[in-house]
Amino acid sequence: MKKYRKLIIAAFIALIFIGTFVFLWQKSQPKEVVYSEFTPEMNEVKKTTIITGKIEPRNEVNVKPQISGIITELLKEPGDYVQEGEIIAKVKVIPDMAQLSSAESRVRLANVNLKQASVDYEREKNLYDQQLVSADEFDKIRQKLDQAKEEVAASQDALQVVRDGVSKSNASASSTLVRSTISGVILDIPVKVGNSVILSNTFNDGTTIASVANMNDLIFRGNIDETEVGQLYSGMPMKIIIGALQDLTFDASLEYISPKAVENNGANQFEIKAAVKVAEDDKLRSGYSANAEIVLAQAQKTLTIPESAIEFSGDSTFVYVIKGNGSKKTYERRQVTTGLSDGVNIEIKKGLTTKDKVRGPEIIADDDKK
Repeated sequence: MKKYRKLIIAAFIALIFIGTFVFLWQKSQPKEVVYSEFTPEMNEVKKTTIITGKIEPRNEVNVKPQISGIITELLKEPGDYVQEGEIIAKVKVIPDMAQLSSAESRVRLANVNLKQASVDYEREKNLYDQQLVSADEFDKIRQKLDQAKEEVAASQDALQVVRDGVSKSNASASSTLVRSTISGVILDIPVKVGNSVILSNTFNDGTTIASVANMNDLIFRGNIDETEVGQLYSGMPMKIIIGALQDLTFDASLEYISPKAVENNGANQFEIKAAVKVAEDDKLRSGYSANAEIVLAQAQKTLTIPESAIEFSGDSTFVYVIKGNGSKKTYERRQVTTGLSDGVNIEIKKGLTTKDKVRGPEIIADDDKK
């Protein structure tokens, strides 16, 4: 019994040894190289570039007050649509003391002049009634009285404007009412009730009450690399893709290419602007990040093969054309003339036909990858 057990163990060890030898021998044998194969096809090849930028209104207007003061009421909110001339806010005037004092002094002086002009008029009228002065002299005195009355009215209006921001004669055009200068959507109101605001002057840009823009007239603004800007032209069609709106796509037309480059991360780039075609029911917002796809060049109905089948050697390009079948298969190295490439397929201008078959990259088996 022990003798049979030893024989069985010896046989098992021998089988393991032989199996290991056979496995290692098979692994050491060279494997047949298998290549992928492609047939040239008639396709369309496009060379495109992607530009990153954002959507913004063509014209965004900052509405500013005509007087300095304090915001007492805001009648609109961001997102509201306003017509040109519609009231956005109301301002309470805080008069400048020097201007107020000057305006009050003007009123007093105008009243003094009016009083004197009235006395002169009555005196001249008595003389005229007695025919002691000419009509021409009487008309001059009457004119001075009229001018004095007009100066009193003008000085009182000026005082009201300095003190209250509005006068009785121009109440409908009150400078205390901040009105929109264009029709559009209010993008932002950076002030609150109680904030002090100042008017624009030589030394100050003034306080912005609201930003208003026409959201039906939008542009795409981005930068393109200097290596590609030479292929652009005005009116070039573009596709605008907005990722935040589930990859919503809009048509656009290139309308501006900057004549001057700007440096961006060490590269020279040129600013471009494109008019975005927006339907009335499209709800786009200012500042959306977007990508613009531009077709720089394209070839339609041209012979193409995968670019991976091309061998580049200096300035020349070659392919390996398959000859024969099965075990008699051979590969003929042939020079070809290439054209446009989209990164996957490449145009073949000369050297191949649709009847040829070319060799591609080597097919690597899964066990080799491991």
